[in-house]
Amino acid sequence: MKALVYEGPSTMNVRETEVPAPGDCEVLIRVSYSGICGSELSGFLGHNSLRKPPMIFGHEFSGTIAALGNEAADLGGFAVGDRVTANPLVTCGQCEACLGGKQQLCAERKLLSAALPGSNAEYVKIPSAFVHKLPDSLSLRDAALTEPIACAVRAAELADVRPGDTALVIGMGPIGLLALQALKQYGASRIVAVDRNRERLNFAKRLGASEAFCPEDGDLLARIRELTGSRGVDAALDAVGATATRLQCVQAVKPGGRVVFTGLHEEESPLPVNLIIRSEIKLTGAFAYSALNFRTALRWLVEGRIGLPEGVVEAALEDGAAWFDKLVRQAGSVSKVLLRPGGDQA
Repeated sequence: MKALVYEGPSTMNVRETEVPAPGDCEVLIRVSYSGICGSELSGFLGHNSLRKPPMIFGHEFSGTIAALGNEAADLGGFAVGDRVTANPLVTCGQCEACLGGKQQLCAERKLLSAALPGSNAEYVKIPSAFVHKLPDSLSLRDAALTEPIACAVRAAELADVRPGDTALVIGMGPIGLLALQALKQYGASRIVAVDRNRERLNFAKRLGASEAFCPEDGDLLARIRELTGSRGVDAALDAVGATATRLQCVQAVKPGGRVVFTGLHEEESPLPVNLIIRSEIKLTGAFAYSALNFRTALRWLVEGRIGLPEGVVEAALEDGAAWFDKLVRQAGSVSKVLLRPGGDQA
């Protein structure tokens, strides 16, 4: 099969590799769409210790079942030809975290595109327990967005917004755009979207942002004070992961407010701990998603509550390396790149 293989910093090539053979409880999926994730861009540059060459990236995907292990059909009621997506975070199912509904904290977790070969290939295999059938009403193209939507659902869940709350989201990449919509689903009535990319800010406004702010236009914190009567927002979500954006989120929330960090750009950031203590600001990281978050993401997609209606680019697998390079340099008006490794695109 053809696979886009990461072979070293800024180096990817399409190679011929063996088609994976599914084990007894596994499903082999012919990949139709495979999204490029922001976390993989740092891996492409050689800045991610979890992604060591040679590695097939890709964990946001959809496709059709090509083969089943001996037990997989009975375990999930699957059949060859079924249209599916899959939760790429393979967990043990037996530890305290898994049994407590926090599968993303499983110490034995293995992610496709990091510990396991990913979906930037014609075929990918995964245990059947993590595979989800798609209704006929949902296209394979849209289904490939389930995984990033699950990340957004988890971040918004942790923001703990209530009806009438005001929220701030910094970073209008795919996760920020999706988190904005998830916050609205959870009840936020006013959301301030921040990004340096004006085209993405326009996306955000059309997706329901009350205010779209570009840092080049002034002082963000002054604007937040103006919008909230000097009170501060109820919740802030950083989808960038830079020291400056993390600090802005902490400074923008009201006393007793909540800050969610989901961006992984920088390893460490100094923060005003005394302010956090005196204002009882709640800080939390948001990593991936639970199994329930993934199901919620798929349901919201089917119901038309969330998605990326603009800026999605489809590209051949052979153009994947070029798109990784473009996204590292400048995303422009692109909200998501979906590679087409050669599966059915229905």
